[in-house]
Amino acid sequence: MSLVLTDEQAMLRDNTRSFLAKNAPVSHLRQLRDSRDATGFSRALWKNFVEMGLAGILVPADYGGLGLGYVEAGVVMEELGRTLAPSPFFSTAVVAATAIARYGSDKHKSEYLPKIAAGELLATLAVDETAKHRPDKIALSATRSGSGYVLNGAKTLVVDGHVADLLIVAARTSGSSGDIKGITLFAVDAKAKGLRAERTSMVDTHNASRVRFDKVTVGADSVIGGVDSGWAALEGTLNAGRAALASEMVGISEDVFGRTVSYLKERKQFGKAIGEFQALQHRAAQLYCEMEVTRSAVLKALQTLDSSFDQAGALVAMAKARAGKSVTLAVQEGVQMHGGIGMTDEFDVGFYMKRARVAQELFGDANFHADRLARMSRY
Repeated sequence: MSLVLTDEQAMLRDNTRSFLAKNAPVSHLRQLRDSRDATGFSRALWKNFVEMGLAGILVPADYGGLGLGYVEAGVVMEELGRTLAPSPFFSTAVVAATAIARYGSDKHKSEYLPKIAAGELLATLAVDETAKHRPDKIALSATRSGSGYVLNGAKTLVVDGHVADLLIVAARTSGSSGDIKGITLFAVDAKAKGLRAERTSMVDTHNASRVRFDKVTVGADSVIGGVDSGWAALEGTLNAGRAALASEMVGISEDVFGRTVSYLKERKQFGKAIGEFQALQHRAAQLYCEMEVTRSAVLKALQTLDSSFDQAGALVAMAKARAGKSVTLAVQEGVQMHGGIGMTDEFDVGFYMKRARVAQELFGDANFHADRLARMSRY
């Protein structure tokens, strides 16, 4: 398969880029930060996303969505990366929609997917319990009680957790922390008794929460996938999110690179544009090459998710690792080539550096995925 977008995918990219450039530039993020907005994103902007059909991009047409694929979702994530627009698109339209559409029961699909597509339901995945992403280190317990389960424990870095209506929770029904057997996914109403979400202040001004479960009761019909066998569903859902984050980091890299090249052409020193100095040209050229290789790796991972979802793990790991390295290089070079102004809050490049740092950590940083890829190659 060619590593280029189809005409329809390119049209989606252009329309999304135009919409976000007009309605959610970086100044939109700055305004949300400075006003200490309690929601953390614009509900009016999300309503526009819904009207464009983007909330249901991965929701099958039978449930009111567009029924498109991960390449299309990646296209939207890349454009969100360009403007840093805070949005529940990642948590709801990509991660939660994947978990429900691929692993949920018919009841889950009919109950939740139409609401996601219509913008009536915000959902997210609650998996991590420590500062670093370790999806096998699940300690939050789900104890059998009557015909249901009782959940006790806590989750951290739950994206959009404080505004979500539904949480897809990775819990342990057997075994101990570190075992991939004994993990079960539950669909939990955010208003359930004993569930408390606390928004955390993130360096990138995007949403994340700590969520505590104190004797939260759920029914047996809330299980997504199988009891004790939720690892495959969790990994599949995470892979969709990882590829989406890699796409976002491609968008961040592209925008920072464009801003930096423009600055190299404008800033003059010793009577000439600093972009005429060969050392800076070499650095810009090296960054461009790294970005292009990463773009190809990310697109291949997205295409494989669409064609062979269960076999995409290695390519997703490579894409997330490469994207993390590339975006780090892009934002560091962007700040350095801008000089002192690149360190100021008034200059937008700092926002890109902060978001890049968080996006790299979410669902596993470059080291996590390099190690994951190495372990896959042993077998």
